[in-house]
Amino acid sequence: MEITRSTGEGRSAQGETSIAEFSELLSCVYQGALETPPWAHGLELIRTKLQAVWVTLILRAPARDGRAPLLVHACEASHVVPGDWEASYNQHYFLLDPFVGLPADRVVTVDEVFGETGWLSSELYKQFLKPQGIRYILGADLRTPSGVECRFRVCRTSASTEYCASDKAICGLVLPHLKQAIELHSRLDVVGVEREVYANTVNRMQIGMITLDENGAIIDINSSAGEIIDQANGLCIVCDRIAASDAQENRRLKQLVRRAIAGYYEPASAIAEAMPISRGASASRLGLLVRTIPLSDWSGDNKRRPAVALFLRDPDRKPQGALAIIRKLFDLTPAEASLAFLLTNGLSLDEAANDAGISKNTARAHLRSIFSKTGVTRQATLVRLLLGSMVPIG
Repeated sequence: MEITRSTGEGRSAQGETSIAEFSELLSCVYQGALETPPWAHGLELIRTKLQAVWVTLILRAPARDGRAPLLVHACEASHVVPGDWEASYNQHYFLLDPFVGLPADRVVTVDEVFGETGWLSSELYKQFLKPQGIRYILGADLRTPSGVECRFRVCRTSASTEYCASDKAICGLVLPHLKQAIELHSRLDVVGVEREVYANTVNRMQIGMITLDENGAIIDINSSAGEIIDQANGLCIVCDRIAASDAQENRRLKQLVRRAIAGYYEPASAIAEAMPISRGASASRLGLLVRTIPLSDWSGDNKRRPAVALFLRDPDRKPQGALAIIRKLFDLTPAEASLAFLLTNGLSLDEAANDAGISKNTARAHLRSIFSKTGVTRQATLVRLLLGSMVPIG
């Protein structure tokens, strides 16, 4: 198979692939790492080029323990099979599939591996593929540097012809790029999972987070920050910018944001400074931290890249699940955990007893038990310990 320049009609000669076609295919392969589902467009181009009815990329194979598979398909419109066909393979026929464990990064056909007679006599072919009209399969197994293993399969019907050297050569040229794209997709997936874990933890800690671009415009607001802003008490949004209700505090906030943006371009000038945000007389002041997100050496010219992070803390908001966390960490009874949680809200023991609907003597008994289980002897020390322990790791 040769890669040639396009002919006058913009098409390559028969059996050849033009530079434009190959460029489009590689573009789709790399773009596929960002698509949902991944590689749908690229697999369709491969299917069309190889005149196949079915192309499958198995990113995660089905397993005996019932683990769900992850497959991406490109299928000829006239050969779409019922959904239960795929389910049947995943639940049963994959155990009969002999076309697995192929040499890494090498394109082979089933007839090359088993011979025509061996393949046509296989149970997978007779029970599963033949009823669907599938006869010829070309495949490769890919293993990336980070350990991702996936299968690439191209299917033709019995009415078609066996794959030729040119077909295998096309796949051979594409495979290294597909392998790199799969590795990128895997790393992006890991980063995405980590980001989701961190974001969820920050939310559960009731810490508000707002990211701003290099112009100070809001890019993202997490749910905790959104709830604080929705109260319209201390902070608000004006023209896609975060603003403080108090004029003097608003000037200070703008100044800190400008300084943080300056540090975005000059890491030596990056800042992390805090300021209070006043609210009504009945509410405690918000704590606000303005932090630069420095521009890395390899950051592109992305105008919507986060440049500043604002962290908000409302002292009146306790982490989600804090009561359950306190109880599990220190093996407290439900009554002891409830009393301890009330103490972290700044109540005295008598006030906590009144709120819990118990007598003062019962509250004292609970407190003695809490002291014993937490290893402290003073109420102030206990409150500090509990507040430091209420990190929502669940």
